[in-house]
Parts: sequence; structure tokens; C-alpha cells
Amino acid sequence: MNTLARLSAARLVPVVVLDDAADADPLAAALVAGGLPVAEVTFRTDAAEESIRAMSARGDMLVGAGTVLTAAQVDFAVSAGASYIVSPGLSRPVVERCQELGVLALPGAVSATEVQAALEMGLTTVKFFPAGTSGGAPAIAALAAPFHGVTFVPTGGIGPTNLHEYLAIPEVVAVGGSWMVPRATVRDGNFAEITRLTADAVSLLNA
Repeated sequence: MNTLARLSAARLVPVVVLDDAADADPLAAALVAGGLPVAEVTFRTDAAEESIRAMSARGDMLVGAGTVLTAAQVDFAVSAGASYIVSPGLSRPVVERCQELGVLALPGAVSATEVQAALEMGLTTVKFFPAGTSGGAPAIAALAAPFHGVTFVPTGGIGPTNLHEYLAIPEVVAVGGSWMVPRATVRDGNFAEITRLTADAVSLLNA
């Protein structure tokens, strides 16, 4: 199963901010225990690279890097074990470096122009970010109509109350969210709570 298929099987991708790489392994264990063996670790902190390395080394979860802004960060993330790269916007150098390294690129695209540019780079799946302030689920449905075959991974402003609005769209392969991995809860080391929140999130997928 390729990376995109694994994301599609999970349907929900926890978007994680880690301030201390020591929290990476117990966080991964909490996500797996909650039934969601996948994570997008954002490159917003100095702990990101080491956190990706620790989580991917476990071998029981799919780990990607988020908030990747440069080709150099792609190199760091992939060398640490990231299986996919997520960017807030559409960057040709980032996409091309992912293609050179053979890893899935999910760049941000919220307009017809950006989706068309992604297609011209050879992509068929994009991140729709920030989803909540860019028209939400109706905007994705509208974009999907003229761009047959393009799929989306929306992130930003998505939670338990509107999750199904996005998952109901056939072109949405998975949704990114952070409500099951609150930064403060991770920082406090309350991984039992992370497991509970993750299990609750998984139950929503099957509701």
C-alpha cells in the first residue's frame, strides 16, 4: 500500500506540534493505542526533525512532515524518516525535491489557479489549507467539479463538529486535525488523555 493509500485508509491525520523530542515516542504510542497510527509532525519547532526520527523508527506508524517551506527542509525530513511532505502553500522547489526523492508531496492549494499549477507539476492530490477560512467543505466540492481526478486533504479549522462535512466529499481522501493532540496536553505528558481523545476521534469516523 503506497503512502496516499495509507492516508486514505486512516482518513484522519493528527497534526502534531512537538516542543521536546522526548515526547515523540510516547505520543506515537498514544496515537497507536487510540487506533490512529499516523501523524504529521510540523516543522514549527526545533524538535521536529528528531521527533520524526523517533516516531518513524518505531515502525508501527506512518509519519510525515508538515509546514515544510524549503527544499532543504525536505531533505532533513526525509532523512529523518518522513514518508510524506506537507506544505502550507504551493512551492515548486519543495514539490520537485519530493519528486526527486520519491516521497509524496501534499502542497497547499485553495484556488483554481493553485490546483491547476499543482496539476502542471504532476500532482493529483493537494492539501486544502486553511480549510475553515477558505470556504470549507463547499469550496472543496466546487473545486473538485472542474478538476476531475484531483483529491484533497483539508486541514485547518476542522474538528469533531464538522469532520463529516469534509469526509462526505468523495474527493477528500483524508482530513488533518489537531484536536486529538493538543500541544499543551503533549507538553504536560498526559498521553493517556491523548489516547482517549484519539479513540474518540476514531469512533467519529465510524459513526
